[in-house]
Amino acid sequence: MTKTINVLSLPNIPWQDKKDNSEIMWRYDRNPIIKRNQLKCSNSIFNSAVVPFTADNKSKFAGVFRVDDKRRSMQLHAGFSDDAINWTLNEERIEWLSEDKETAEAHPWQYGYDPRVVWIEDRYWVTWCNAYGWKPTIGVGYTYDFKTFFQCENAFLPFNRNGVLFPRKINGKYVMFSRPSDSGHTPFGDIYISQSPDMKYWGEHRHVMAPGSGWESKKIGAGPIPIETSEGWLCIYHGVLESCNGFVYSIGAAILDIEKPWKVKYRCSEYLLSPQELYECVGDVPNVCFPCAALCDGDTGRIAIYYGCADTHVGLAFAELEPLIQYIKNNSV
Repeated sequence: MTKTINVLSLPNIPWQDKKDNSEIMWRYDRNPIIKRNQLKCSNSIFNSAVVPFTADNKSKFAGVFRVDDKRRSMQLHAGFSDDAINWTLNEERIEWLSEDKETAEAHPWQYGYDPRVVWIEDRYWVTWCNAYGWKPTIGVGYTYDFKTFFQCENAFLPFNRNGVLFPRKINGKYVMFSRPSDSGHTPFGDIYISQSPDMKYWGEHRHVMAPGSGWESKKIGAGPIPIETSEGWLCIYHGVLESCNGFVYSIGAAILDIEKPWKVKYRCSEYLLSPQELYECVGDVPNVCFPCAALCDGDTGRIAIYYGCADTHVGLAFAELEPLIQYIKNNSV
């Protein structure tokens, strides 16, 4: 039986039993959980990241949310929740501080989007698509309390997107997914891994996966923080096809080697969730399911996946670890 490794008990994980036994990943029936106009300033809220967070000695949740304002400027806002379903978001965007004057001067805020958040060792690390010279790359920062945020040096040169950290060091090094790109709406993309001794200098780049066929034939990109299991790293990602109506973003999954995570053990040939509901198909960018976060209960193997819906709202979906792993293995390319 597949078990999680280094995954804490999360008894208050949001959950809803599936209604159709054939489903491997299923939607929350009250989606979207965050709507586009939840803030006074927001045009849309989507592609956001959440983590367990202790506040007032109680197990709660916090996160970093992509908020495109009514100028259509891409911003990052902090948010909090008691149940990981009903969220209170800060009206003001995150103001990034720097402990180093030179770093602060080099990185005046321009825009930021598609954040990920992960606890590693003693703090919450945040990665996002950061503007550097108005060109996209991977921003890196951290917080202890989701009130004060510190920005570090960018991980890579432009152009890059989908920076996703692993939840622990591997062989003594921090490890991050990324997807080298271009300055536009990237019509290509492979997933790579890079390694760092200090979260500042990144190298030892390794190719992980290229686009496949059908639902992921145009490009792919890393999604939530990988989940460590006895079978390997469970990686939920997005795949894109190009149709006569434009790009279509769906959710897929793969299992990577624990010690050499650039080696793919299994990769599901089928998508797990594709844009089919109205809130996934109609919005600022139609036909998008874009996963950015996943909560996992180490005791039950329950998984809650947060995903952007049509670049407009935030949706919630669910899966169970053991059936998901077996499905990936049984339908591997």
